[in-house]
Amino acid sequence: MSLFIEIFLIGVGLSMDAFAVSICKGLSMKKIKKRDVFIIALFFGGFQALMPFIGWFLGKGFESYITSIDHWIAFILLGIIGGKMLIDGIKAEDDEETGEFKLDLKELFLLAIATSIDALAVGVSFAALENVNIAFAATAICSITFMFSIVGVLIGKKFGNILNNKAQLVGGLILVGIGVKIFVEHTFFN
Repeated sequence: MSLFIEIFLIGVGLSMDAFAVSICKGLSMKKIKKRDVFIIALFFGGFQALMPFIGWFLGKGFESYITSIDHWIAFILLGIIGGKMLIDGIKAEDDEETGEFKLDLKELFLLAIATSIDALAVGVSFAALENVNIAFAATAICSITFMFSIVGVLIGKKFGNILNNKAQLVGGLILVGIGVKIFVEHTFFN
């Protein structure tokens, strides 16, 4: 298999968590604003590009430290944010009022970190390979994640219209579920 295809497949694999979280963000939107969709995709794509660079610079020496805690970080961040969405969804259901979607940049920052931690470990593995151009790999991963994030928001918006007030509850459950999945995979299957 060619290196280009391998990097493409790595990019698709790394983008799946961001795709799922983008769906959750779309679930929360009453009306799509192109600016919000672009910012969400930029955060997720940008962090998916930044993390392999950081991992590549850290190199092989720190790989065991990164892989030993990455699942904990993702689990905690996604659990907190998903829990907050669940609480907000319950409050909105009690009030029977769902306000205008507001993009929370702090929350988006934490989500971008949580969904890109595995890209940090991939960057460390790239450092061990001589034939990987880290700039090309990071750009490819960024582009793929950016596109998947846009599609995720649009899919989430479509289902958000169907689910109405339950959308935030579903989104919160999905985020908590992703955090648990990451934790279980890294704890019991690595």
